[in-house]
Amino acid sequence: MIFLSSFNQIYNRKNTNSLKWDQFKDRLKAKYNVEDASDILPMWVADMDFAVPEVIINAVKQRLDHPVFGYSYISDECKTAIQNWFIRHHNWHIDKNTILFHHGVVPALASILETFTQPGDKVCISTPVYPAFTNIPTAQKRTLVAVDLVQSENSFKYDFSVLEEQFKAGVKAYILCSPHNPGGVVWSKEDLEQIVKLCIKYDVLLVSDEIHADIVFEGAKHIPTLTIEGAEQAKIVTCIAPTKTFNMAGLHAAMMVVPNDELRAKLIENRNAHGQEDLNILAASALKAAYEDGDEWLAEMIQYVSNNMDYVVEELNKLEGVIVTKPQSTYLIWIDYRGTGLTESEMMHRILEVGRLALEPGTKYGEAGNGFLRMNVACPFDTVKDGVERFKKSLY
Repeated sequence: MIFLSSFNQIYNRKNTNSLKWDQFKDRLKAKYNVEDASDILPMWVADMDFAVPEVIINAVKQRLDHPVFGYSYISDECKTAIQNWFIRHHNWHIDKNTILFHHGVVPALASILETFTQPGDKVCISTPVYPAFTNIPTAQKRTLVAVDLVQSENSFKYDFSVLEEQFKAGVKAYILCSPHNPGGVVWSKEDLEQIVKLCIKYDVLLVSDEIHADIVFEGAKHIPTLTIEGAEQAKIVTCIAPTKTFNMAGLHAAMMVVPNDELRAKLIENRNAHGQEDLNILAASALKAAYEDGDEWLAEMIQYVSNNMDYVVEELNKLEGVIVTKPQSTYLIWIDYRGTGLTESEMMHRILEVGRLALEPGTKYGEAGNGFLRMNVACPFDTVKDGVERFKKSLY
C-alpha cells in the first residue's frame, strides 16, 4: 500500500463551491452572528478533506474522453461491482434485481417515506441522530416520534422496552442509523435482531441507513440489517452508498436494496411518478471504479482516520469537563462537554469566536445531543492538530 503519505496532503478547498469550506460562512453569520469567518477552521459537515482514490479519478477521466454525454443506463458490470464489494466487505449477497438507484441516501429516505406512509402517520427515530431523520418526516407532515437512546460511557444503547411502547402506539416506519451517526456505534447482532423482531411484531417498515457501513475500526464489525435472521419476514429497505466511503458526495450516487417484491414495486411506482432516472454517467463510472478497486485505499484511509482519532481522544480527554471516547465507526467524534458547565450557546460562542473553529452543535441531532459537539477528523493530521489546539484555546 502506498497511500498513507497522500492523506497528509492539504488541499485548498476554498472557492470551490464547497459547502464545508465556503458556504458555512453564510450559515455562521445567519445563526451565530459571526461577521468574519475567513480564519475559522471547518471541521463540521461529514465530508473528507482527502482526495478521492486515483482509480475513481481515472475512471471519470476515461469517460470524459468520450465527447458524447447522452442518455445512459447502469451496466451489469456496475451492479456486479456492487455485489462483489458487499460480499467481500460484509458477507452480504445482494441480488442485482433488488437494487434501486437513487441520487443520495437522503433523497432515497424521502422517497421511501413518501411511498409507504401518509401525512399524520407516525415515523419513529432514535435520538440523537442525523438531522435528515427529523427534517424529512417533518417536511412530509408525518408525526415524528423521537425515542432517546440511552447514554452509556459516551456511547449509546437501546432501551427496547421504550421503543416497543412507541411501536405499540401505531408507528408506521422506523428509521435506523447503522452504524450510528453521530455516536459512531456499530450495533450488535443482538440489537439488530431485536429491532427486526419488533418491526415484524408491530408491522413497522424498517428503513436502514447504512451509509457509514464501510468505515469501521478494528474490533468492530458492521452487520447489514438484511442479513439478520428473520429479516426476510420483515418489511426492510436498506440504503447504501459509496459517497461517505470514498468522499464522492458531490457525484450523487446511492442505492436502495429491496428484496421484498411488493415494496420494490411500490418504490418503482414512486420513482416513475417523479420521473426519476438512474445515476448519471459520471457517477456510475465512479461507483463502479470505487467498488472494483477501492479496497486498499479504504483500508489505508481507515487506519489514517483511526490514528487521527487516537490523537484527538488523548488530547481532549486532558481537558477538564470534557470526555471523548473513540467511536467504533464513522470519521466523526462525539465530544461530551457537559462537565464544563457551559451551555450550548456559550460553547458555540467560545469555539467560534475564541478558538475560530466550526463544529456541529449537539442539538442539531435532537435535544438528546445537548452538551455534545461533533468533530470531523477525516482530514490531514496537521489540520487535526490545528483543530485540537483551537478547541483547547476555546476553553482556556
